[in-house]
Amino acid sequence: MAQFSGAVKLADLNDFIAPSQACVVNVDGSKKATLKLDTSDFDIRPEVGAVQPQQRPAVGFQQTAPTGPSGAIKVTLQDCLACSGCVTSAETILLEHQSAEEFVSKLAQPGTTVVVSVSPQSRAALAAFYGLSSADSLARLTAFFKGLGVKAVLDTNTGRDIALLEAAAEFIQRYRAAHPQVIEEGGADDMEVDDQSASGSHAGPSGREGGHGGQNGHALGRPGSTPQQGSTLPMLASACPGWVCYAEKTHGDLVLPFISSTRSPQAVMGKLLKGHLAQQWGVDPASIYHCAVMPCYDKKLEASREDFYLPGTSIPEVDSVLTSGEVQQLLEARGQKLNELPAAPLDSIIPSVPDDPQLYGVPGGSGGYLQYIFRTAARELFGMDVPWDQPLQLKTLRNADFQEVSLEHDGRTLLRFALAYGFRNIQTIVRKMKRKSCEYDYVEVMACPSGCLNGGGQLKAGDRQSQQQLLDQLDTIYHDPEAQLRLPEQNPTVAALYNTMAGAGVGSESARELFHTQYHRREKTVAASVGDW
Repeated sequence: MAQFSGAVKLADLNDFIAPSQACVVNVDGSKKATLKLDTSDFDIRPEVGAVQPQQRPAVGFQQTAPTGPSGAIKVTLQDCLACSGCVTSAETILLEHQSAEEFVSKLAQPGTTVVVSVSPQSRAALAAFYGLSSADSLARLTAFFKGLGVKAVLDTNTGRDIALLEAAAEFIQRYRAAHPQVIEEGGADDMEVDDQSASGSHAGPSGREGGHGGQNGHALGRPGSTPQQGSTLPMLASACPGWVCYAEKTHGDLVLPFISSTRSPQAVMGKLLKGHLAQQWGVDPASIYHCAVMPCYDKKLEASREDFYLPGTSIPEVDSVLTSGEVQQLLEARGQKLNELPAAPLDSIIPSVPDDPQLYGVPGGSGGYLQYIFRTAARELFGMDVPWDQPLQLKTLRNADFQEVSLEHDGRTLLRFALAYGFRNIQTIVRKMKRKSCEYDYVEVMACPSGCLNGGGQLKAGDRQSQQQLLDQLDTIYHDPEAQLRLPEQNPTVAALYNTMAGAGVGSESARELFHTQYHRREKTVAASVGDW
């Protein structure tokens, strides 16, 4: 039974549902009603005052289901997330409300300001399709969207940088709690980004050369012992909504405490646009329509989570998501080719920060979480520098999508990280956790084999190219040799945003309020359990 939506197509509503399966909710206190999977039966509009996910009864139990004005039963996103029986078809219904047609209609809607954020994986996919570099692809995409009437086009890398900083601070806090015997000077909480870091110096997250600990900050012989009972290690990455959705439905409290609370880059961008940018422009956040260009269909589900609505409202921080493939189809529908369009400069979230046409990034096609957190933790916890100009020595285990790397000192293993891409490897990690035998401190988890560059919403390989050849091409484009390494703490826009929005540094309480979230155990019907392993 399909758990993820990598192959969802809007035109094929029933592709992944058998005739005997249907969405079952209770119309009254005792009787279950079977709904036909037709969009007329569904009212998925968010409602003010709707029951929150943590308060909702499980779908299929003896509870009364809400009805709309027409008498149609309301099926919410939480209902869909609680049931594996027809999740793909339910997602399809949601996708119709996050389509290119809906996006274009918003451009013509009076009083609506449309803003687009573009992920680096999507710009790499479009660059490969049109024979462009990553930077050129982004500049031409900016021109395309501006030509449609979009007010601002932004690079999701700003959201990614904040997500990396917060995830690193969260890991360090968790590690110190699990290993209180690690003695250090200072702490990773309330780290500051460096306002002067744009000069290119490799200052640590604290803004000082080399980070916190230095050579005298730690007793290197002590770490590596068994973590305290009740530890929330390993920390599991939270940027992949397909993985998070699966964990919520299938494993609940077994896994959720270990998933990082840090928002994904898409969700961080939603907070920045509906919060800071709306304030800068002096407009109501509800009047901004934020469309994110992403490599994954499941990002549409993430955008629909009530956890990512403006507090106390029914206003989503990300209104819709277009996949890379949908953007290419939109180009075709307009009779345009990306490689024939002019280039245009990106917009900035912080007007006072000058435009910089240079492309920046960190290694890692799925956001670079393992790469960045490993190096940051080595420096902050143990005073050990892992240079960025030397690639990490990742060891391939049972397949190329399951790799690990360790930090060693005097014959001791101080840190052990892994990346686990694809369902098969996710199962391996979860089984280790069930047996309480998981040896890792951090795992970068992604639902798609080969990670985000191979997302279900990416453009597919052509007739003369295998999928692996395309992935190799995407990896080369993504890691553009012309792109300069710039660590998140060296991003002047990020420094300004922490100053203006949080009023404090990375890992502070105010930053956690802005850039973290929570996940929920979602009860399932008996029928939904059939596909569990």
